[in-house]
Amino acid sequence: MDGIDWDDAFANAPYIEGAEGYPAAWAEAAAQFRAQARARLDLPYQHHARARFDLFLPDTPSPRGLVVFVHGGYWLRFGKSDWSHLAAGPVAQGWAVALPGYTLAPEAQISEITAQIASAITAASAEVAGPIHLAGHSAGGHLVTRMLCTPSPLPPHVLSRLGHVLSISGLHDLRPLRATQLGATLRLTPDEAARESAALHAPVQGSAVTAWVGGHERPEFLRQSAVLREAWARKGADARLMVEPGLHHFNVIAGLAQGDSAITRALLLPGG
Repeated sequence: MDGIDWDDAFANAPYIEGAEGYPAAWAEAAAQFRAQARARLDLPYQHHARARFDLFLPDTPSPRGLVVFVHGGYWLRFGKSDWSHLAAGPVAQGWAVALPGYTLAPEAQISEITAQIASAITAASAEVAGPIHLAGHSAGGHLVTRMLCTPSPLPPHVLSRLGHVLSISGLHDLRPLRATQLGATLRLTPDEAARESAALHAPVQGSAVTAWVGGHERPEFLRQSAVLREAWARKGADARLMVEPGLHHFNVIAGLAQGDSAITRALLLPGG
């Protein structure tokens, strides 16, 4: 790894045209969706102010199951309300969708955020019956794949309901982050980096996971997805890699807002 500029390797915005406009566009689309959605907002799952989740419900008496979407932002940025519109696709297909917030770094270390997300999924699972599918983007992709690591932070009664995990542009080997400025902000020690790297864990038996990444993403993000697919397939998981042509780190998630998109269909299928 000598000679690699790891800060540049993990930098997305400088390589995406119009990157500065995406956060405002996400927030606007999210607000528009919330304004017309059938929803229960700010449901607490722990005592911290950010430990709340929003639950979006389909217009059916009984949802087909529960999707939990975990947002990214390098564990440092954004909140659940920036991404509400990404619930639209699964909701249109009859699924309930929970979007949890979590304590951001550096207030919380990554391992603490992992434990929070397990608590959020557990709380949301008590609200909706049926199978549970997880999706997460970037740092959120890391957090959802951590739920499948042995030993899982999820209680057995929740883990047994997991049908599919979709990691979108996820981070699965955190060790290179220690060579970045971000690593210092995250307080990422060697032990923490290894413990929180899903690719270094064995997946729970029967795991179904898809690493989904845009074809125009930075090489490191393509590598991170490939590493998880290979490592977990070799350890017995139903692990798949999907490289969606032409998409980059900021627009690869857009299809979740559409019920008939390839990424929404993949998320909702029992085995991916």
